[in-house]
Amino acid sequence: MKNIVIIGNGISGVTAARHIRKRSDHSITIISAESDHFYSRTALMYIFMGHMRYEHTKPYEDRFWEKNRITLLRDYVEKVDTDQKRLLLRTGKVQPYDVLILAVGSTYNRFGWPGQDLQGVQGLINLQDLELMEQNTKGIRKAVIVGGGLIGIEMAEMLQTRNVHVTMLIREGNYWANVLPAPEARMVNRHIREHGVDLRLATELQAIKAGPDQKVTGIVTTAGEEIECQFVGLTIGVRPNIFFLEGSKIKTDTGILVNKYFETNIPEVYAIGDCAQFEEAPAGRRKIEQVWYTGRMHGETLALTICGNKTAYNSGPWFNSAKFFNLEYQVYGQVQPREAEDGEHLYWEHESGQKAVRIIYRKADGVVTGINLLGIRYRHEVCDRWLQSNATIQQVLSELKAANFDPEFYRKHEGEIMSEYKGTLQPQVKKRKKLFGLF
Repeated sequence: MKNIVIIGNGISGVTAARHIRKRSDHSITIISAESDHFYSRTALMYIFMGHMRYEHTKPYEDRFWEKNRITLLRDYVEKVDTDQKRLLLRTGKVQPYDVLILAVGSTYNRFGWPGQDLQGVQGLINLQDLELMEQNTKGIRKAVIVGGGLIGIEMAEMLQTRNVHVTMLIREGNYWANVLPAPEARMVNRHIREHGVDLRLATELQAIKAGPDQKVTGIVTTAGEEIECQFVGLTIGVRPNIFFLEGSKIKTDTGILVNKYFETNIPEVYAIGDCAQFEEAPAGRRKIEQVWYTGRMHGETLALTICGNKTAYNSGPWFNSAKFFNLEYQVYGQVQPREAEDGEHLYWEHESGQKAVRIIYRKADGVVTGINLLGIRYRHEVCDRWLQSNATIQQVLSELKAANFDPEFYRKHEGEIMSEYKGTLQPQVKKRKKLFGLF
């Protein structure tokens, strides 16, 4: 029986613990300073908005851990000693291990702006950040969010529920321009503004100003404009939370370097989730995957290896989902901001400007490689099957009804999308440009 220690109680670490327990009698200890029990990080915004309480965000009852013989240790790991196979904790305790799993997640980026350490400036990653945001937003009237992405839009919605006026600074010419094709990005721009957010495109932060009490009073953009605020949200991306590994023998880059089995350069030391960086990225994927569902897959896969069935990570087709206020978003497979040279696409946008479907397929054989959805939800299992089986654009269009998430409550647009595709087959170049939509 091995002594397995997992640092981090997010989705990756807890999933690994659960699946190791299902398959073995190994001793399992989870170390985290963040909270006593696992909770859903994606639900943090709903606690702030008053829709949920903390206890509602815990997928497992408190007795689950004792029942499954998983020890929870609330502490910080300050040093990893791989020679002696032990962890030095902030409380002074020493935790030995036979197998170490690093599932330490991410922290939000800062880029050295003057004033970034002032009271009232923060990101939003974990429970402590949420508690800090409660303190920092008491009685405020105006806030500035620096950066877009999914955390930025969540923070904007959270603040608006407390009648805080939100200004959002986006460096690019469109919201999430490094992810969304231009038509979809412009749709999200409109949606954000329709919800009362002062969205400033092509605008960057230069400095954060403070009053005599060292609290935030405003920001200055690189164009010299001053914007009054009492809170600044930093949502310009995240990076692996690996600072405590400095001086250890575990190889790191941006994240902790791992192979397809999540093995580091040190035997019996593994890394999964947001902090893991593949030495060779899975086909069509990034070297660091910072998405909830991939973290779960990392944990499940590693558990097989830990329990004697060495298994390489099979990432499958890329998937992500989110909501921009009440505009739902899904992506399956590879959809880039700009179309690949060997690619073609069908783009349909509803006349309301609040729904869109983009299907990417190869010119040579018509095989679908990506699907982008706004304001419409498709069934995951159907889209995943299309991508896994190399379905063609003709097959996908013929089966669109099967993908409709809930035909009883959602309007059907399959006929309109099919008509759009038929229009793209016309030889007139002008008509093709009009119907396809431009990136």
